[in-house]
Amino acid sequence: MPRFLVLLLLGFLAGCAVLPENAQQPSYCCMDGDDGLLARIWREAPERKPDQSAMLLLDKGLDAFVARAVLAQLAEKSIDTQYYMIHGDHVGSLFAYELWKAAQRGVHVRILLDDIDEGDRDLDIARFDAHPNIEVRIFNPFGRNVGRIWQYVTGFGRQTRRAHNKSFTVDAQATILGGRNIGDEYFSRDPDLEFQDLDVLALGPVAKEVSHSFDEYWNSPLSYPIRVLLDDDQAEGDLHALNERLERKYAQLHDSIYLKRLRASTLAQEIRNRQLPWVWAPAELHADPPEKLAHRVGDEQYQMFRELKPYLENAREELILLSPYFVPGKEGVNFLRRLRKKGVRVRILTNSLASTDVSIVHAGYMRYRKDLLRAGVELYELNKLTPSRDRKLKRKGRIGQSKSSLHAKAFVVDRRVLFVGSLNLDPRSVSQNTEMGLVIRSADLAGTVASAYDKEIETAAFRLELKEADSGREQLLWHGYVDGKPVTYSEEPMTGFLRRLAVGLLRWLPIESQI
Repeated sequence: MPRFLVLLLLGFLAGCAVLPENAQQPSYCCMDGDDGLLARIWREAPERKPDQSAMLLLDKGLDAFVARAVLAQLAEKSIDTQYYMIHGDHVGSLFAYELWKAAQRGVHVRILLDDIDEGDRDLDIARFDAHPNIEVRIFNPFGRNVGRIWQYVTGFGRQTRRAHNKSFTVDAQATILGGRNIGDEYFSRDPDLEFQDLDVLALGPVAKEVSHSFDEYWNSPLSYPIRVLLDDDQAEGDLHALNERLERKYAQLHDSIYLKRLRASTLAQEIRNRQLPWVWAPAELHADPPEKLAHRVGDEQYQMFRELKPYLENAREELILLSPYFVPGKEGVNFLRRLRKKGVRVRILTNSLASTDVSIVHAGYMRYRKDLLRAGVELYELNKLTPSRDRKLKRKGRIGQSKSSLHAKAFVVDRRVLFVGSLNLDPRSVSQNTEMGLVIRSADLAGTVASAYDKEIETAAFRLELKEADSGREQLLWHGYVDGKPVTYSEEPMTGFLRRLAVGLLRWLPIESQI
């Protein structure tokens, strides 16, 4: 087919992708939760200071799920939840059940989803939205009358930019945010893949900041009520039938490790009895505004990273970076080189080619490894066989081990400042998608993450070394442990020739701004 006809066809298909009028009604978080249980727990704590929040790190998948379920059960007024993805799997079903049960007892539930993963699940979502106490909105939606692949191609620069934010907030008093979406692989349930991730549970003033951020996205012109995207007959829902289906699903999962952990959890009682080992510290929310997606890529006034950069610049002794997708670019390499020249120790953990779930990002990252090592940066890549500290998988009657992949997004500055959020250190997160996270000024929490890094990094990851070979050329080496024994690789560990070849070819494509 002649090229101009192909372009004409694509343009026609794009033109057919139509969004309806956005007939949303503005609504805002319930701010009368100040007399509720969670507010009283914060207000009556003897350690409380007005400008501080109580915080708890959630580094284990099961605990992170239990925390969300317990907060849903403690909700009195509202639940506001914003995610990039909510899968319809084991964990997603249990998560939906907890939201449904909260709505059944009168809690107002608002669910805001990016449209990256929702196209085939519209009807299920719409039926959920039919509950009088549940509202669902879709952020930056695709047209429902044209295939998504064409909209990706013809809407490049618009539909390729997504809301990557992740938060779960109850009564505007308690919030959980970090790197996790809702799905089996994020909560130690997937038998083939386990993301190593990090969230923070916060109680107090910072939860109100997250609520305000949620309201900005909820009322953005880019947020569409799910019902307006569908035909009227599609949006109808039988609440009784849906309730029965959720109850049946819950009963089927009765013996799951998640429900056993939830039933055995003392977290709800510990929250009520003020027994949790909270860390009290000032915390600041940093979030891209939703209108970032409506402005040109690279417009720094809409990038929260410009607010985070001073924390990195002010490092005096040590900087630890955790980023599953790490593409620093020349500017980032120069920035880290300047820190090294000031005497700052810089340590980075990212995914190896074997552990990453997005090979094309690794192609962008691998261009900069040698420059980083030459600058004196200590570079580590996760070993995909890192054993889970959270659980032993029982699969088909035997004990097994899933592939590990780094998904936590965090940094630690001088063991006094900790960032936890959704932001990857790559061009897509910084310039294209919207992100959010907390900066916490706490030597206790920052020290906890740094100490865990110190303890586990040599056995959990491969340390990269740049060495001069006999030929005089520089050679990359990967030093690590497999089955408890030290090993050294001279090529990407635990990968086949074809995968290495494919990623090697991808690195030459002009795609860095998109990864």
